[in-house]
Order: sequence, then structure tokens, then C-alpha cells
Amino acid sequence: MLKETDYIWMDGKFVPWKEATVHVLTHTLHYGLGVFEGIRCYKGKTGTAIFRLKEHVSRLLGSAHIVQIKIPFTVTEIENAIIETVRVNKLEEGYIRPIAFIGYGEMGLYVKNSPVNLTIAAWPWGTYLGEDGLQNGIRVGISSFVRHHVNSSMSHAKVTGSYVNSQLAKKEAINAGYTEAIMLDTDGFVAEGPGENLFIVRKGVLKTTPLTSVLEGITRDTILCLAKKYNFTVKEERFTRDELYLADEAFFTGTAAEVTPISEVDGRVIGNGKPGPVTKTLQQAFFEIVRGEQAEHSDWLTQV
Repeated sequence: MLKETDYIWMDGKFVPWKEATVHVLTHTLHYGLGVFEGIRCYKGKTGTAIFRLKEHVSRLLGSAHIVQIKIPFTVTEIENAIIETVRVNKLEEGYIRPIAFIGYGEMGLYVKNSPVNLTIAAWPWGTYLGEDGLQNGIRVGISSFVRHHVNSSMSHAKVTGSYVNSQLAKKEAINAGYTEAIMLDTDGFVAEGPGENLFIVRKGVLKTTPLTSVLEGITRDTILCLAKKYNFTVKEERFTRDELYLADEAFFTGTAAEVTPISEVDGRVIGNGKPGPVTKTLQQAFFEIVRGEQAEHSDWLTQV
């Protein structure tokens, strides 16, 4: 269950958590066309800071542009609203969820005059895939549900309705006894998790799926930047599920998942079944940066 905070920002004003409601005929509730972001704030040496706020707001507006939703707020207004939402709720560390959606007004697939609403909530939220998983790795399974084709839904837009696909894969994985799923693309190559990007290490090379059928992850980009800093050989290229089985290391990245090692895929142990040296190096560097323990990339932190 969510840990409730005091207020949710709705269209320019703060509303008590329990009063932040919408009409049952809200368009996005019926047809799934909305865009959202997942953002984290961390408590560090200099207090609470939001990680890569500007990049998240840019992606939110980019998603809206792709699906032709006109958010009635500027970049600066949205950034300030996110900061204030964290501040008024006295949240030291947690998760932030902005969502833009088509509100109450018209019904049907095409609407012209319904309002576009923007809300921002923030609450305490711990490790998405489990603290033990963060330390020791998780067991995952290849899903029978295929990731969206690039022309069936826009893979670079973080659209609410697209996550039905993710939920089906997640439910399947949990029912099979796994912690998470891995999804293939429509050509059968490894794509990503239901809500995470995926990296593998094999023969000294760090690989991740290129930005075709996968979301342009902000944590993914963070890891690619860190990998260059540590002089890891990096390739953004497609790879198959059997190459994944043969990987020396594998891990998920994402705002919710952060950097979570993978210990097993489809009953096949990855490497020695424990987080490897590349994974541990990048994971440690990631947490040092988000908590303000490295001077480098301080521009990724927005103080609250």
C-alpha cells in the first residue's frame, strides 16, 4: 500500500491527499492515453535532492508531444511544482509521480475539447525489487508477452496504456515464481523489463539494447555515462536470449529499480549467481551520485 503524504499538486494547487480525485468518466481512465514520469528524490549530504529532474520533465513533455497531448504548463512551472510537492510533504526520500491525462468532458476515441490535467504526487517508497535483490540479485523469466512494436505504440513515449503490456508480463513472472520478467521485441531479441532497461556483461563488454523498441531510460543514460568514466567497453546493440543466458553479469536499471542485479534467467544462473564486479562498481557509483557523495555530476541533483 502507498504511504500517504499530506498533499497532491493538481492543476496548479495543492489538494489534501484523500481529496485528489477525478470523475469516473475521465477520458484517460477509459482509453489509456496519458503520459507520466517516475522520479526519485534522495537524502544526501546537503539534504534532499531530486535526481535528474530536468531530464524527467523533458521526457514528460516529449511523451506528451509524441501522443499530441498539450500540457498547459511550462517546463519551469512543472519543475517548480515537483520541487514544491516534495517540500510541502516534508519528504526526505521517496518517489515522485507526475501524470498528465485527458480529463472529463467528451467520450469516444477522438476528443477535441476535453481538458488536459496535470497532477504530481510524492510519497516514501523503498526498493522496488526488494532490498535483498538489490544486494544479491533477483530471479527473472523471459515473458511470453512481446514488447510493443515500434509502430504499434510509440516506444519512446511513457504512455499510461502501454503499461498493460508490462502488467501482463509482470503477473506472468510472479505467477511462475520469479521476481521480474524480461521481454523480447517483435523480432525475438531481448528488449527490456516491464519497467526497466537491461544490461549484460559478456567477455568484458557491457551491452544494452539500443533505443529502438525500448524506453529511453534516464537511469540507463546515467549508467552509460558512468561506464565511460570507468573505461568499460560499451556496446548498444541487439542480443538474443541465449546470449543473455551466457552473460557473466546482468542487471536492470530504472528509477524504481535503480540498479538491480540479475542472478538467474529462466533457471539458468548468470555468472556465479552473484552481482559481478562491473555491476557492483556501477551500482556503487550510482548511489554515491544520487546521494551527493561525488562532486562529479552534481548538476544531476536539484536541491529541495
